[in-house]
Amino acid sequence: MKNLLKSFRITIAFCVLLSVGYILVLWIFAQVFAPGKGGNVETLTLDGKVVGAANVGQTFTDATHFWGRPSMAGDGYDGTSSAGSNKGATNEEYLAEVETRVDSFLAAHPYLSREEVPAEMVTASASGLDPHITPESAYVQVKRVADARHMSEDDVRAIVDECVEQPLLGILGTAKVNVLKLNIALEEVQK
Repeated sequence: MKNLLKSFRITIAFCVLLSVGYILVLWIFAQVFAPGKGGNVETLTLDGKVVGAANVGQTFTDATHFWGRPSMAGDGYDGTSSAGSNKGATNEEYLAEVETRVDSFLAAHPYLSREEVPAEMVTASASGLDPHITPESAYVQVKRVADARHMSEDDVRAIVDECVEQPLLGILGTAKVNVLKLNIALEEVQK
């Protein structure tokens, strides 16, 4: 009985220690390395007003703004219905939807050929809330945005270059552009 009680106390002590210790280690790691300090949402402001969260995409349809990926999470990147469509690449409904998106993208970017339309600009991300696009997807929109804003393409391209986020340590992840941050940078340049 003495050994049973001792074993029980040791088990309880280790459960508490490892449970709290594990969570504490994860929390410290997130505070140091994670974007937004581990769960604290990074909000973005323009003219002193909060315009959005950096980690959730937004709908931009105006020619003066860069566009993000389409969202399968309802209209306007609704976070309560975050999910992919689960439609396969051979699903006729999905293919028709992508074809409609390609046509819309080409209508806004008549200088592109069908083959030059980035796949990510006509297909949704897995979560449907992705706030990032690749630099290549931003660069294909430079001409449209520059024309709509009456700016030179070189100036708009320079803003895109400044907004490209490189992979962590140069190897972890891919280069990406946060669409909301890019559009805020455009607005601030044209004040």
